[in-house]
Amino acid sequence: MPQSFGTLPEIYDAPFDALIDVRSPAEFAEDHIPGAISLPVLSDAERARVGTIYSQESPFRARKIGAALVARNAAAHIEGPLAGFDGGWRPLVYCWRGGQRSGSFASILAQIGWRAETVAGGYRSYRRLVVQAMHEAALPHRLVLLEGDTGTAKTALLGRLAVRGVQVLDLEGLAAHRGSVFGAVARPQPSQKAFEGALAQAFSRLDPAHPVVVEAESAKIGGCLIPPSVWAAMRAAPRLRVTAPLAARARYLTEAYADLTADAAALAATLDELIPYHGRARVAEWQALAASGAVVELAATLMADHYDPRYAKARTRIGAQRVAEVAAHDLTPADLDRMADRLAAAVATLRHVAA
Repeated sequence: MPQSFGTLPEIYDAPFDALIDVRSPAEFAEDHIPGAISLPVLSDAERARVGTIYSQESPFRARKIGAALVARNAAAHIEGPLAGFDGGWRPLVYCWRGGQRSGSFASILAQIGWRAETVAGGYRSYRRLVVQAMHEAALPHRLVLLEGDTGTAKTALLGRLAVRGVQVLDLEGLAAHRGSVFGAVARPQPSQKAFEGALAQAFSRLDPAHPVVVEAESAKIGGCLIPPSVWAAMRAAPRLRVTAPLAARARYLTEAYADLTADAAALAATLDELIPYHGRARVAEWQALAASGAVVELAATLMADHYDPRYAKARTRIGAQRVAEVAAHDLTPADLDRMADRLAAAVATLRHVAA
């Protein structure tokens, strides 16, 4: 029997032993319900073949060929990743729209004796709930922006705030990007749909009755756009500002971006991306610093000449009043702990006011 879900938490917390996505690998890679495992009943090539036959030759022939392919692939899954489950196993299966692919696979599983059910409306019903939460409805959470120039250890402070019981959400972590031209990390960024789904799930786990601290960002983190509901809440959010001396920021940034500075070719290529903003002569000076290994000096001049002026301008366009400002001394672990204590106290004040 197809299971209908009216909210995202109902899907996340559904009382099933496994959530199975039977769509093609490409569909799964673009986005899927969090926690789902991929057991495709048609490969990408098979799905394309069946679709072509359906539209260009005969729907009946396409269904017949598709059924044979689904049966073969289902057999491989049953003999492979599903071989160890006993008779009490209860999976929840979904495809694109809750149609033939999930229905066929669930039917085969049910014939074995497993209590398999399907998601009514399939992935599309889940995606509609994400769109509603991230694009259409007002975010129920009260956000607080943690702002500061590049190198003020904002991401590290978010982690320390979480340890102190403050609700936080790491936008850059979910986007797999550090939010600048130098921000790429080892793992690829999620698709826009997957980023929105991760945000929706993260917010569903946070209490709207208490503030949520997020890092102040531009509307785009790498290739991921912050969805409208979250962006509107960020623009109205009060701000906590952190400051630090340029020298301390340069040292900290060099350590935080050690993966990039260790790769000379990647660093040079990234610096070249700044030519449209600063010209070839200025970027050539930065390339010379990078080539000589003067990475702390490079970080300092990049912040002074590129990042700080741009972030100062951006701060005038986002966020409401500033409610606290915390100055760093040297951005050592002890200094960050001191800053986190003060920031947590400021958030507690906001919590009291909101209550």
